[in-house]
Amino acid sequence: MGSMATPNQDQHHQKHHLQPLAPAPAPARRLPDFLQSVNLKYVKLGYHYLITHLITFLLFPLIVIILLEAARTDPDELRQLWLHLQYNLVSVLVFSAILVFASTVYIMTRPRAVFLIDFACYRPEPHLKAPFLAFMEHSRLCGEFNESALEFQRKILERSGLGEETYFPEAMHHLPPNPSMAAARAEAEQVMFGALDNLFRSTGVNPKDIGVLVVNCSLFNPTPSLSAMIVNKYKFRGNIRSFNLGGMGCSAGVISIDLARDLLQVHGSSYAVVVSTENITQNWYFGNRKSMLIPNCLFRVGGAAVLLSNRRSDRRRAKYRLVHVVRTHKGADDNAFRCVYQEQDEVGKVGVSLSKDLMAIAGGALKTNITTLGPLVLPISEQLLFFATLVAKKLFNAKVKPYIPDFKLAFDHFCIHAGGRAVIDELEKNLQLSPVHVEASRMTLHRFGNTSSSSIWYELAYIEAKGRIRRGHRIWQIAFGSGFKCNSAVWEALCNVKASSHSPWADCINSYPVQVVDGHIASQ
Repeated sequence: MGSMATPNQDQHHQKHHLQPLAPAPAPARRLPDFLQSVNLKYVKLGYHYLITHLITFLLFPLIVIILLEAARTDPDELRQLWLHLQYNLVSVLVFSAILVFASTVYIMTRPRAVFLIDFACYRPEPHLKAPFLAFMEHSRLCGEFNESALEFQRKILERSGLGEETYFPEAMHHLPPNPSMAAARAEAEQVMFGALDNLFRSTGVNPKDIGVLVVNCSLFNPTPSLSAMIVNKYKFRGNIRSFNLGGMGCSAGVISIDLARDLLQVHGSSYAVVVSTENITQNWYFGNRKSMLIPNCLFRVGGAAVLLSNRRSDRRRAKYRLVHVVRTHKGADDNAFRCVYQEQDEVGKVGVSLSKDLMAIAGGALKTNITTLGPLVLPISEQLLFFATLVAKKLFNAKVKPYIPDFKLAFDHFCIHAGGRAVIDELEKNLQLSPVHVEASRMTLHRFGNTSSSSIWYELAYIEAKGRIRRGHRIWQIAFGSGFKCNSAVWEALCNVKASSHSPWADCINSYPVQVVDGHIASQ
């Protein structure tokens, strides 16, 4: 499994108000503070607009001068210029040939555009819901946890940000639980085939037309592989290029997109399907080590299937175009490598242990990732501010705080991996986002829990269901995973995206957003 956050316990401090012994004297009347009255937000927006359109502002007078000079040119001079070109036919032909050759080389060597035609998220059956009371009662009756472990799980659930309608696989509803290989295969089939059925139904693509298949599931990797299960189910053609990624955590969904993109650069006129999921059945922890109990409380059933294409004809019906993928791997550092670690506890029970340094390591990985991503997506105005602050810090004052770029100027929507409430809180704070920017992440965590690598697709489905995506909007998907990894994908909307009939939010979107305070739904 990938990155998850240990919920932080909030500290409350009493505030004592002292009553003044006598009325305070009225302040002396003075001139208003004009500096404070200026709304710096609009000053910054004006600066951003000026820098962004600086070239236009500089070229406009030049173009006006050229047009005025052309209007005053004598027709005889234009005729003489034409005659001069006729007598220099060889130069004209050479110039034209160079222009055609350069254009051909550019067209042939530029990367193929990769389009996202549609995607589908799996929606489990209602009988698989796991309310908190049922979760705790089931944990108590299975007899594997002591009282301290049960109380710890209860507190984690209360502060997790999860709601009462998340899902567990069928095997975990049994008493005693049935984490068998057959049950794990059944869960994988339900999730993957459920998402793929919706995808093929909505796009009308024949499975035999798929040229590339990439499947990622971190902890469940049977033989034959999950990708082979899909090939067998949908009877894909024999020369399909299939890949099965295991052990790569919650950020593997972006890794799969990156791999599919690279393959589509090589193989022309192809479709690629990416399937991202995680398996709960065989990865439930039945011990009492607290650092290994947190995944039990956060992870839930989920999966997504994505259809990509490099065919130019598909641009008209595609939803998005893939713009950038940036991947960061901190595995060379021992602490980062072991911060999300599958192992056995003192009595031999297998689980995933989370380090107390997880949030700090995730923050470092995020910093490295956005340092690479920033120059690719940020407007020049933000890059100039960042560079100026960096120079000032180096030359004048080491105490100058580094400038945090405003990524809201680069992206219209944010899909932050719903690993846990603390992950979302930390990114909202560090990237200076508003509540609406993290709404999709919070509501996905509340409604579906941490579905690992597929969570960023449930979030995008939420934004679509709300009808917020317009042509030209940019979406930033960012995910964290064991290893430790931080990966980003940037998409551009090619149309005004409408709510999908097969969306996992189709029957409940009007109930969202709900207000979640300290992991609980606030009273309305």
